[in-house]
Amino acid sequence: MRINTRLRSTSRIPLLQAVKTSVAVALGWILSQLLLDTEQLPVFAAIAALLVVQPNINQTLGRAVERSLGVIGGVIIAYGVGVAFGQSSWVVLLAIVFCIMLAWALRLAPSSASQIPISAMLLLTIGTATAEYARDRIVETIIGAAAALLVNALIVPPVLLRPAHAAVIRLAYEIADTLDRIVDALRFPQKASQIEEMMIKVRLLRPMLAKADQALKQAEESLTLNPRHAVNRRLLDIDEELFARLTSLVARAIGMTRSLRDHYDHSLHLEPTVLAITVELSRAAHDLRLLTEQVDHPGVQQVSLPQRPPTLTAPLIIATPHPQHWILIGSLMEDLRRVREEIKGE
Repeated sequence: MRINTRLRSTSRIPLLQAVKTSVAVALGWILSQLLLDTEQLPVFAAIAALLVVQPNINQTLGRAVERSLGVIGGVIIAYGVGVAFGQSSWVVLLAIVFCIMLAWALRLAPSSASQIPISAMLLLTIGTATAEYARDRIVETIIGAAAALLVNALIVPPVLLRPAHAAVIRLAYEIADTLDRIVDALRFPQKASQIEEMMIKVRLLRPMLAKADQALKQAEESLTLNPRHAVNRRLLDIDEELFARLTSLVARAIGMTRSLRDHYDHSLHLEPTVLAITVELSRAAHDLRLLTEQVDHPGVQQVSLPQRPPTLTAPLIIATPHPQHWILIGSLMEDLRRVREEIKGE
């Protein structure tokens, strides 16, 4: 039998977050002692501040609401149980079990579900079941949560634009590289192993797409309620606009590679139409890189894409292909048309 236990993580939380948590705990502790005329140590405020501080303001606000509601529910239940049955050990156990089952019945989130029984247990074990004490513990928790929210808003709220931007840019360049690999496979005879290698590489686009999507969502969340929202919103909009185009291009690149794998023939490079398609694919890869460079450097002067005739119109003459090639050629032509439309934003 193997027990999976890990006391240490492979990475630390950011030092800034550790500092903010410490400051929030200290601020909540001090404010509670100043605002509440009580001899009780402000444990509830410290716990609230400790648990509420999150990587960004939006998450911190959500956790503050969860924490406050959980404490209110736990305190109310503990107060009612204490008044009715006293504060013996079996009453504390009964209150904890009741809170657990209530959270289960209400389908509460894990953080709220655990907070209710913890609050009830703390109130019954370290306090007295009086209305004044219960009220002070609720106020104390709100002070701690508010301190955490204030500290997280004032001490350099992190903006996660850079990881999102890097993920989108990497995806764009990989799509361009995929188009170039298709060009090479159409121009020069390929071994079966080379075609399969292309297919393996193109499948990596979907994990890259998912990673970029997740990074953009995290960047969006980091800007919510952030004082630096106005400054960074435009940059995130640029990345999201490019990502919207890349989503379709990923599907096109995978589809073109799969069609090439399924219908590959060593005489493909002899087809005049295939050679013409490779020229347009090379242009598409070039234009995608140019578009990505503009997004990668949003402060520089925008450069227009090369003015070339629209793809698959008069300049591209479709000669009658070999009967074994017409399915692949037709598929490549349609995918190429859509690739050009996405790059040009049509």
